[in-house]
Amino acid sequence: MPAITVTDPLVLPRLTRPGPDVTPRPVRDVIAAHHAVEGAGFEVWRPFPGGVHTADSDPFFLLDQLGPVDYAPNEPVGAPWHPHRGFETVTYVLDGVIEHHDSHGGGGVIGEGDTQWMTAGAGILHDEVPTEAFTRSGGRTHGVQLWVNLPARDKFAEPRYQAIGRNDLTLLSSPDGGALVRLIAGDLDGHEGPGSTYTPITYAHVSLQPGATLELNWNPAFNAMAYVLGGHGFAGTERRPVDNHQLALFGPGDALRIEAAGHQTDEFPQLEVLVLGGLPIKEPVAHYGPFLMNTRAQLLEAVEDFNAGRLGTVPARPRS
Repeated sequence: MPAITVTDPLVLPRLTRPGPDVTPRPVRDVIAAHHAVEGAGFEVWRPFPGGVHTADSDPFFLLDQLGPVDYAPNEPVGAPWHPHRGFETVTYVLDGVIEHHDSHGGGGVIGEGDTQWMTAGAGILHDEVPTEAFTRSGGRTHGVQLWVNLPARDKFAEPRYQAIGRNDLTLLSSPDGGALVRLIAGDLDGHEGPGSTYTPITYAHVSLQPGATLELNWNPAFNAMAYVLGGHGFAGTERRPVDNHQLALFGPGDALRIEAAGHQTDEFPQLEVLVLGGLPIKEPVAHYGPFLMNTRAQLLEAVEDFNAGRLGTVPARPRS
């Protein structure tokens, strides 16, 4: 897993261990992701929507793990041009390379450890596809896409694109150096990630060495989840077992605990986990395909606008 790493995590800023007066968050449930096929035929593992009630995942609506999969030459596939409105897509690449284009003029190539953050807002067309070189060569692909909902006041925000390179991530360590934390967005123990968000969230990728434990101070107003990208471990002070493609949903409190099992695998020599949470929006959710709005009438409007070409053109026209 070539996502950015360091030889000695102890050279990084260290997270503060939660004090004795904090309330550990219990594990409410462990949910297995279900398998789906998206885009031009790439396989994903999806813990939500489906396994988690939308009120529990709020402000997130969808989490897809793409792969890991090893493609032969000319096998890689992606997501051809399609519309979005009403939310933000966040794509984090661990292995492989993706090229993004959108009808608002944003885009670029993101590789291992990079993130692309697209605010669809009022509406946009985009694609996410392997580069021509990667398509010819094939190789390992592994990534994550997260949908972050927008509150009603921001549903029709101006679309924008953020390219967050691997060297832009905020790198942190647990006190003993057993965990490397890559903070993509939000605040974690006073440290800020590079992603600019409309909705207050915290989103990080954590690697834990076998037997290591990570305890995190966590905003009590946020919900909290931990999704296992690969490896074996335990969640919460009760040490609930978690494994590949499983999501731990935490209850209320102001601290999280994640532990790596003492023995991992050749494919994942460390426990690889996403830690995420945010301030619930607590608004009605209306979903249809690539649109995430508040009402059915807004969904019908989005479909009409797409069919009428009001969500953008391909290729993008220069902005006036």
